[in-house]
Amino acid sequence: MAKAVKLADIAEQLGVSTVTVSKALSGQKGVSEAMREKIKQLADELGYKQPSAVKKEKSAKSYNIGVLVSEKYLGEYASFYWRMYQSVATRAVQKECFTMLEVVSLEDEAEANLPKIVLERKVDGLILIGRLKTEYLGALRQNTQIPIVYLDFYDEHQMSDAVISNSYYGTYMLTNYLIEHGHEKIAYVGTLLFTASITDRYFGYRKSMLEHGIEVPQEWIISDRDMECGVVKVDIHPDQMKDMPTAFVCNSDLTASMVINQLEEQGYRVPQDFSVVGFDNYLFPGLCDVEITTYEVDIREMANKAIHVLLKKVGGERYKQGITIVEGRLVEKASVQQVVK
Repeated sequence: MAKAVKLADIAEQLGVSTVTVSKALSGQKGVSEAMREKIKQLADELGYKQPSAVKKEKSAKSYNIGVLVSEKYLGEYASFYWRMYQSVATRAVQKECFTMLEVVSLEDEAEANLPKIVLERKVDGLILIGRLKTEYLGALRQNTQIPIVYLDFYDEHQMSDAVISNSYYGTYMLTNYLIEHGHEKIAYVGTLLFTASITDRYFGYRKSMLEHGIEVPQEWIISDRDMECGVVKVDIHPDQMKDMPTAFVCNSDLTASMVINQLEEQGYRVPQDFSVVGFDNYLFPGLCDVEITTYEVDIREMANKAIHVLLKKVGGERYKQGITIVEGRLVEKASVQQVVK
């Protein structure tokens, strides 16, 4: 085994005292910047680790992390949550932990049957990706003491630790963006109350419309999925509306792609006839021939936050409880066009 590098080893090679080396590595005053950089560089080259870091490494524990995803989110084109799981698994490995994925069937979710990885006590903590039924969440809370973190959703009926994207502000930004491009007749596509995030996105849209003094008729609020099984399916016929919109704010890129495809099947063009925006900045390749302007979700940072909170809970350490909101960014692509008046 290689001998541990000491302060004296660094001091000897540079011809300075161990006190100088200690001050340089701990950020204390009394060392010139030039010498501080030399000391840091040599310390890195020799593989020196400060005692506090070594102690932290020795005290670090490896945990098994269970990841639950409902079957309804893993359909043929719903690869967004696969990508989120990959980010969670990658971050877990960086923390010397292991992940075990279990897909919750629609039947088990409906009957609130606990997952096997919980019943067989195979995991130290759980990350739930995507909203599961309230009854299922309640069964998990009541029948297990395993620490849990929700990812990409929160439970509006119960105080819980969750990591979510900024759905409210994201669609607020997207709606403002459409209004800045001259649109006033803007519809929202998303089934309200199916998930908290879809509903939050709706309220972000309504905030923007309200601030700009734009009335929203009921026909502009369009559902996009089955409330029971979650299958995404849109049915849009602008020519049948009393007041035809010029733009659509969609709760996901998948929904936006379906809206665009339906419009094109009816002979319309995007963005020449209608502008469309989505949410997530992730779409299964080949689903749409128009690049969709969207709000990008920072999946990697959300996974980092979820792992951080869960490890704190599992280890019994202090942490910031409640909902953590991770900001995203608006990504301009090709699905929005300025309205000519």
